[in-house]
Amino acid sequence: MLRSISAILALLGCLVAPAHAQSQDTQRSECLAMANAPPRVTPVSLRRATAGTDEVAITYAGHSTYYIDTPGGVRIATDWSGAYRMGRLPDVVTMNRAHSTHYTLFPDPRIPHVLHGWGENGEPAKIREKIGDVFIRNVTTDIRRFYGDYSGTDMIKDGNSIFIFEVAGLCIGHLEHLHVRLDDSHLAAIGRLDIVMVPIDGTYTMSLDGISGVTRRLRTSVVLPMHRFATPLEEFMQRIGKDFTIDQRSERTLRISRETLPTQPTVIILDGV
Repeated sequence: MLRSISAILALLGCLVAPAHAQSQDTQRSECLAMANAPPRVTPVSLRRATAGTDEVAITYAGHSTYYIDTPGGVRIATDWSGAYRMGRLPDVVTMNRAHSTHYTLFPDPRIPHVLHGWGENGEPAKIREKIGDVFIRNVTTDIRRFYGDYSGTDMIKDGNSIFIFEVAGLCIGHLEHLHVRLDDSHLAAIGRLDIVMVPIDGTYTMSLDGISGVTRRLRTSVVLPMHRFATPLEEFMQRIGKDFTIDQRSERTLRISRETLPTQPTVIILDGV
């Protein structure tokens, strides 16, 4: 009898543990907490974070690489291939494997945190890391094979990731080399975004119609285009809709805090895009 009870308890422990672990991961994300909270309710930790005037600096480096400099001094570079260097080396680099212009398997060994958007042995990447004053997590998406069928039939399931950076009360997302439209499960996993970096090439990633639809559904305050090539900015603006205003800057760096987010959804085009 005692053996039977022990066996049942062990089985229940195995069933409960993964859900508990997932719950712990979810609770660490303030952006998910905001997305799931009733309207106008902000987590206490976020209210504390926004009490000051800490700003995040976001600098366009080139292609789909942005530098994010946090108030605590952490420097992040997205889609790091080593080609776009500005000032000191980043402390954190994120990568996707769509093309060699978005990753390197031989990063500078002085970079302490190298985060791949793909997993190993067919498993999806799972990133939940607090580095200094920033919490970094990922949401996996399917990706086309490098020499695959661009109609979308030759895909690697969970082969890549959207990266989300939570810092100074801001939720910042980088859509990477996005190949698929985001469904409700993606949007639920992403949660709230205040700023999103969006590829607008219209060919190698998604069509302009596709990426415009994704951008509208995310409902962010700030959209930062990237991966542009020769795409006319006017065409992207026409597709994205009249709900967004356009703000074209002469500088490469955006300094922003939660308090200075625009009240109307805005596409901010930094110099070099």
